[in-house]
Amino acid sequence: MPIQTDAVIIGAGPVGLFQVFELGLLDLKAELVDSLPQVGGQCSELYPEKPIYDIPAYPVIGAQELIDQLMEQIAPFSPGIHLKQQVQRFEKRDDGRFTVVTTAGTEFDAGTVIIAGGLGSFLPRKLKAKGLDEIEAGLVHYKVTDRERFRGKRLLILGGGDSALDWTVDLAEIAQSIDLIHRRPEYRGAPASVAKVKALAGTGKIREHQGLIMQVVSEDGRLQGLEIMDLDKNKRVVEGEEILVFWGLAPDLGPIADWDLELEKKQIQVDTEKFQTSIEGVFAIGDINTYPGKKKLILSGFHEAALAAFAVQKHLHPEQRQFLQYTTTSPIMHKRLGVDGKSA
Repeated sequence: MPIQTDAVIIGAGPVGLFQVFELGLLDLKAELVDSLPQVGGQCSELYPEKPIYDIPAYPVIGAQELIDQLMEQIAPFSPGIHLKQQVQRFEKRDDGRFTVVTTAGTEFDAGTVIIAGGLGSFLPRKLKAKGLDEIEAGLVHYKVTDRERFRGKRLLILGGGDSALDWTVDLAEIAQSIDLIHRRPEYRGAPASVAKVKALAGTGKIREHQGLIMQVVSEDGRLQGLEIMDLDKNKRVVEGEEILVFWGLAPDLGPIADWDLELEKKQIQVDTEKFQTSIEGVFAIGDINTYPGKKKLILSGFHEAALAAFAVQKHLHPEQRQFLQYTTTSPIMHKRLGVDGKSA
């Protein structure tokens, strides 16, 4: 049976999480959907240890700490959280409600849809090089799902972040050879990981290369290696039989781009009263939306979530009078927050 809810929130980053809170204060139920394996969006996936300085009342807070605090804040409202799936089908029905179906087969019967997808879904940055389409399928990897596949193989690992360094260290135990290729001598990974890679390179267990990928070299569909241009503009071929690419994640609107929403430079146009899109009942908050004067700040997204919550309430219950109640003094808010009899 479809999950009935007042709102499906697409995106479980900080703004999507705070949207749960604002809806909960108005006694509205929300379900969260995100393509990542954990909540937090960019904060958790890209820079969990990054300090943030512009969250009110926090002179400084780590990105992951912010997500942890938001999760604690929304706990009283028990939102459904559906990870590692994208919204695949989106349909507004004749009754004004929405049918929303994810890639995992999760189906929702939603009163509204709130898009809080940040910059979109995060997908691996792909290798794009001349000759790539001439090699057999399955020789370029963007994640490791079967470590044993690489036993005894000559591997080319691309990247300079934690994933590239950690897999270089790990696979060095079983691979025949590893050539680590990064665009510059400095790595972005943790110092301990960098030290391990340097130690392996010092023993000849792996080889380091700096430069840009120029083309894929192959013969009869079999990968022979990669031609790179080093920092001195010299070209040479680094031999290998399988490629692992760890260049991080890139944002992609994904299916949202095909929902007939009014877009401006891959951002969703909204009004500044309701943060409603060109489709009634569909709202967009955070970095994914645009309007005159838009500023891409988490703080701005929190503001948008508050106003969107009232708009969602009005959309679902047009005849109901709206009251602005304060969490400090309202017994109703205290009950919803689970702080009856406590200081709020």
